Amino acid sequence: MTSALITAATTDVSTEVGNPWANIGIFLVFVAVTLFAVVRASRKTKTATDFYAGGRSFTGTQNGTAIAGDYLSAASFLGIVGAIAIYGYDGFLYSIGFLVAWLVALLLVAEMLRNTGKFTMADVLSFRLRQRPVRIAAATSTLAVSIFYLLAQMAGAGALVSLLLGIDSKLGQSLVIAIVGVLMIFYVFIGGMKGTTWVQIIKATLLLIGVGIMSIWLLALFGFNFSAMLGEAVTTAGNPAVLDPGLQYGASALSKIDFLSLGLALVLGTAGLPHVLMRFYTVPTAKEARKSVVWAICLIGGFYLCTLVLGFGAAAMLGPEVISNAPGGQNSAAPLLAYELGGTILLGIIAAVAFATILAVVAGLTITASASFAHDIYGEVIKKGKLDTAGEMRAGRATVVVVGILAILGGIGAQGQNVAFLVALAFAVAASANLPTIIYSLFWKRFTTRGALWSMYGGLITSITLIVFSPVMWGAETSFFPDVDLALYPLTNPGIVSIPLSFILGWLGSVTSKATEDPAKQAEMEVRSLTGVGAEKATDH
Repeated sequence: MTSALITAATTDVSTEVGNPWANIGIFLVFVAVTLFAVVRASRKTKTATDFYAGGRSFTGTQNGTAIAGDYLSAASFLGIVGAIAIYGYDGFLYSIGFLVAWLVALLLVAEMLRNTGKFTMADVLSFRLRQRPVRIAAATSTLAVSIFYLLAQMAGAGALVSLLLGIDSKLGQSLVIAIVGVLMIFYVFIGGMKGTTWVQIIKATLLLIGVGIMSIWLLALFGFNFSAMLGEAVTTAGNPAVLDPGLQYGASALSKIDFLSLGLALVLGTAGLPHVLMRFYTVPTAKEARKSVVWAICLIGGFYLCTLVLGFGAAAMLGPEVISNAPGGQNSAAPLLAYELGGTILLGIIAAVAFATILAVVAGLTITASASFAHDIYGEVIKKGKLDTAGEMRAGRATVVVVGILAILGGIGAQGQNVAFLVALAFAVAASANLPTIIYSLFWKRFTTRGALWSMYGGLITSITLIVFSPVMWGAETSFFPDVDLALYPLTNPGIVSIPLSFILGWLGSVTSKATEDPAKQAEMEVRSLTGVGAEKATDH
């Protein structure tokens, strides 16, 4: 391949990539289409079931596509391609973790959650336990995970726009993040889950088509010889280690432990992500819930195979140095590659898809946070279940605005972070605070309210505390506070400590609890979760 490719790759594409007006124009076309879908969906959003669960009117195929749209975030598209381009084999481990995680979701939680719950994760966790304390704990955990995930998406928005518009100033990037946040608030405020779902379906379709075209194009340039692409990546990087394990996580025993911690978080985190779990409530039957996950696995699996091609293709055609020096750093690999392949038009399309990715995911996260507060805290705890559907929707929309503002402020603070890495932290919090309680609630009859509270609060507090006192926050070049070293925990991911601890706390809290739970409720939950009998009664509100 060729000196021509290498010469093109080393030109200074980092200062101005494509035509900014063309990039924005294509993005505005997408915004117009999705706004039309959201406004149209809003006409049928009349009840809380419509607002939070889309009226449970989506088929398994539609919901599976929307799940893929919800799951394939800016971390997947921008962060993982960049991680593979820079770190090679170690970067692809993110793709493996995110994909394998779906098997846990399919085998353990998808159908049972749909059968047992109504709108939120807290509906399931509080089904046979004491309502008030468990709902408060589950809502707190949901809000924490949603905010962490939103940070990653907002950071991705800032990185993408800084590249496309040549905006290097913090103020300019902050303004872009604010605009994305306002759009997100509008989507969810007006359209609810129906509008959000159609945005996710449109986005997933565009994303899969976009990465598919780029992958085939790249392979064609190398004669459909993937080995030739890998060889070119080694030549351009000047580092054969890019194909070997350990470039990012193999430097020391500590970094290997950090990788194990990351792997635990990625594989176990999906089954505890509230915005993914909430999608299972939008289908009418358990059969459609299973069909949703199968469709999601197929679409997500195809996407992650494409990230392997795009990542090593970016390494071959651009090289790590060009990518690292571009505005947005690692997150700019996919847009830079699109510009290298197809010029301004392809870049504009891929940029619009990346924006769509961010908008769709943040909309899904926002409606999840809204449901958690309005339904669980305000409706069930404060109003003790006596809130009518109009009042719950008003509370939900007010929460949308508050969460949107918090996401904007957090995204501004998270600029410059690798978005795949930030999402890995959200997965760690979800796996620590949510998954053990979900597993115990569904499968262990002796699980008690004390066990649930110890598990959720213990996992949440431990994971966040370890993150706060880790190199993520202090002392490293990519930390939030690089000039101050207060890192007491040496790993960048808390999962290896916080996940087992949460399981232990759930068990310990249950076996030391003197209170026993209602056996009739336990029996009802078991029958409903396994068979779906009686689940339809939970759909009314």
